[in-house]
Amino acid sequence: MKYVLLVSHGEFANGLKNALFMLSGKREDVLSAGLMDGLSADEFATVFEEIIKPIQENDEVIVLADIIGGSPLTTALNVLSTKGLDHQATVIGGMNLPLALTTVLMKDNLSSDVLVQTVLSEAQGALKQFELVNDDDEEDV
Repeated sequence: MKYVLLVSHGEFANGLKNALFMLSGKREDVLSAGLMDGLSADEFATVFEEIIKPIQENDEVIVLADIIGGSPLTTALNVLSTKGLDHQATVIGGMNLPLALTTVLMKDNLSSDVLVQTVLSEAQGALKQFELVNDDDEEDV
């Protein structure tokens, strides 16, 4: 199975998982953990170890993190390495809802390389300025 692991500072990963479930339905292949305020990296490692218990040696993991190089991601990767699960891991930082949704929906249909290109493009394409138009502006045209 391919798992999607969401890791972040605070509640972001858990909130994103909740939003994903609203859009894709509840799934057993999406797991999340957030480094809560006041929690040490070692305490987060213990929480993360518990969350990834369902993952087996032959499973693949796609790790989506809020920030590359942040404590949640580096700790999660250390735990995956200790468990021997890092050799089948794809890691992406800067997660947002379009990136996570595309990952969840397409992970079983695309190779890792194509999936990374697809989800990064989707995430970047979703970043746009939304311009508000007043009714007064439309009348001037």
